[in-house]
Amino acid sequence: MNDEDPLPLSALQHWAYCPRQCGLIHLEQAFDDNLHTQRGNAVHAQVDRPGFELRKGLRVERALPLFNDSLGLVGKADTVEFEADGTPYPVEYKHGSRHKATAIAACDDLQLAAQALCLERMTGHAVPEGALFYASSKRRRVVAITPALRAQVAEATAAVRAMLAEGRLPPPTADARRCRGCSLCDRCQAEALRRLAAPDSAARDDLFDPAEGG
Repeated sequence: MNDEDPLPLSALQHWAYCPRQCGLIHLEQAFDDNLHTQRGNAVHAQVDRPGFELRKGLRVERALPLFNDSLGLVGKADTVEFEADGTPYPVEYKHGSRHKATAIAACDDLQLAAQALCLERMTGHAVPEGALFYASSKRRRVVAITPALRAQVAEATAAVRAMLAEGRLPPPTADARRCRGCSLCDRCQAEALRRLAAPDSAARDDLFDPAEGG
């Protein structure tokens, strides 16, 4: 991928979750499934078929292709509800409940904001908010598309492009909880890398001890 290639919206969510995960997926083209990703796939299977319906005065589009040529982003929205005047309202589907950890919820918010910026560019309508629908609780969480969140989209886009241009994997996150939920945990070897990076790492000392050489 070069600087002119469009960046998939999913890369921003991956970056927000963990830059190293983003690098493994979008730089090294590596991906593994776990229970979390399988549940997510099951949820998205319900909305990944393109189509539309009329519901309570709204035109509801499913699996709608998205783009923002100024940011160089492309992707797809699970569902977009269009009001009578054409104003879009993105709804992203997630597995689990809406009571997620703050750090994980922030990743979802960033992804939704990126969709909103695409819809604004495509339709010419302002998108002040959207929603995340959580399959387990069957509840929505409304997300305001604030100036701060818009700035985060631009910052994440620039950061992912810089990583891809450099061609180097970022270090692992310091959040062990996110590591446990990541399907790429075994490939990443985050815990081993953290131990090697520790100032008093016995594992590192043994690794580079000439006396241990053959």
